[in-house]
Amino acid sequence: MKIHKSGEDYLERILMLKERQALVRAIDVAKELEYSKPSVSRALKQLGEAGCITIESNGNILFTECGRELANRIYDRHKFFADFLLFLGVDETTAKGDACKLEHVLSPESYQAIKKYINNVRNNG
Repeated sequence: MKIHKSGEDYLERILMLKERQALVRAIDVAKELEYSKPSVSRALKQLGEAGCITIESNGNILFTECGRELANRIYDRHKFFADFLLFLGVDETTAKGDACKLEHVLSPESYQAIKKYINNVRNNG
């Protein structure tokens, strides 16, 4: 399943919201991202059509199995790059912004190679 960067951002944000609250609705996503409700509704519809989420009758957004896997993968990449950049001395705002870019553009192969290298350096250095 191919999800574009914006879809990945929505999945990541839904996951982050679910870590803080049990019920996550479109309005919560809209407030968090500072997007209009219609824009969020369109994006959620596309994520539903892609098989990443379902929406209950009360508006609660639920991940499908593949949607949760994708959200976790994107969020893990984001946290890894943000932590790495902070470790290098990059200021927090820049590190978080750059991590958001890096999480989307690197191939899984390159990400795994960088992660393996950094973990080896941290464990042996």
